[in-house]
Amino acid sequence: MDFVQIISNVLTSFWYLIPLFILAGVLNAPWFKGVMGEFIVNLSARYFLDKSRYRLIKNVTLPSGDGTTQIDHVIVSVFGVFVVETKNMKGWIFGGQHQKQWTQRIFKHSSKFQNPLHQNYKHVKALEQLLGLEESQLHSVVVFVGDSTFKTPMPDNVTRGFGYVKYIKSKTEPLLSDEQVEDIIQQIETGRYPRSLSTNRQHVKHVKNIVEAKANQVTCPKCGSDMVQREVKKGARQGQKFWGCSRFPSCRGILNLN
Repeated sequence: MDFVQIISNVLTSFWYLIPLFILAGVLNAPWFKGVMGEFIVNLSARYFLDKSRYRLIKNVTLPSGDGTTQIDHVIVSVFGVFVVETKNMKGWIFGGQHQKQWTQRIFKHSSKFQNPLHQNYKHVKALEQLLGLEESQLHSVVVFVGDSTFKTPMPDNVTRGFGYVKYIKSKTEPLLSDEQVEDIIQQIETGRYPRSLSTNRQHVKHVKNIVEAKANQVTCPKCGSDMVQREVKKGARQGQKFWGCSRFPSCRGILNLN
């Protein structure tokens, strides 16, 4: 019996497992997890926020100074414009409001990821510029979906699951008029890029370029911030260059310049 015939017999005997393997691959794919995360946020906004008071706009891609920025959800109400960033992650999450990078830990494996508040800051600024609003009229919100647990205290605007709805409802001071709400929705719909595969490809290319640029950036071994080249001003090593933390003097991390 040759190899081809053996494979043919195996496929014939266990054909019913093939769809299961395909389904498992789809469920574990990053793009599917992203879609599910957005679906959960959409569903909770639909059923737990009054549609007459909170207007949901999904997948908003806007021009930015160096390319595009893509916002998962924008919720517009008289209580302000809520800019929602969705993170579908599992494991333990460690982070602080001002830290550049947060940590995800799954069992003994740890990995770094960008502080989602910093990530969402760019989204907020893009909308602020487009709409001509004051900073106080926009609210940055980060919602984690998936099997994750916060292991460090988080700001009120960093939530899990349906917690973001509670945060939005906690804002009860009117910041916009009904007329402004309608005008903002119109401006977003007019100023956004069309929802299309072309727009998505353009944004993915922009993000890829950013990731590649950051891959070449030296980071501080102490706090994870960017390092900058500096020069010893005096002493026996005067004139020698080294990497110094950009947060100096708050952080004094250094690396020798190779």
